[in-house]
Amino acid sequence: MKRFAWLMAVAVALTLVSSSAARAQTKSQTPVFEQTGDIQWKDLDPKGAPGVKIADLWGDHTKGAYGALLIFPAGFEAPLHTHTHAIHIVVISGTYIQTPDGKLANRMGPGTYVFQPGGNYRHVSACDKASECKLFIESDGAFDLLPVGSAKK
Repeated sequence: MKRFAWLMAVAVALTLVSSSAARAQTKSQTPVFEQTGDIQWKDLDPKGAPGVKIADLWGDHTKGAYGALLIFPAGFEAPLHTHTHAIHIVVISGTYIQTPDGKLANRMGPGTYVFQPGGNYRHVSACDKASECKLFIESDGAFDLLPVGSAKK
C-alpha cells in the first residue's frame, strides 16, 4: 500500500509538472536536472511562518506562476487564512493537516493530492508533530498567506 501511495504521488507530481504553468515557464528545449543537493531552499516567511522552507523548481513564488517544494517543520501550524490563488499540493512525506473553517481536519499522508481553491477558502494548514512535512506545490499565481481578520482595505 505504501508503494502505491508513493507511485501515486510521483504520478500526480509529474502531471502537475506538465501543466500549463510549467510549460509556460520552460519554453527552452534544454532539459533541466537538479539533484537534491542543488536545490536552493529559502525561508518562506520567517515572521509569519517560522521554520517553513520553500524551493522554487520553476517560476518565482513571489511574482507569479510557480512549482515548488515546501517543508513544514514537525508541529507547525498556520492560523486560519486564505490564499489569493488556487494551489495544487502533493504530499511527499509526513502527515499534512488541513482544516477547513468549521470542519473536521483532513490528515493526508504521502501520495495525497489536495486542490486548495483561491479566494475565500478559509483553512488552517499544519504538520503533524511526528515528523516534518514535505510538499510539492504549484499555482498559476504568486504565493500569499492572508490571515483571516486582516482583510485588505
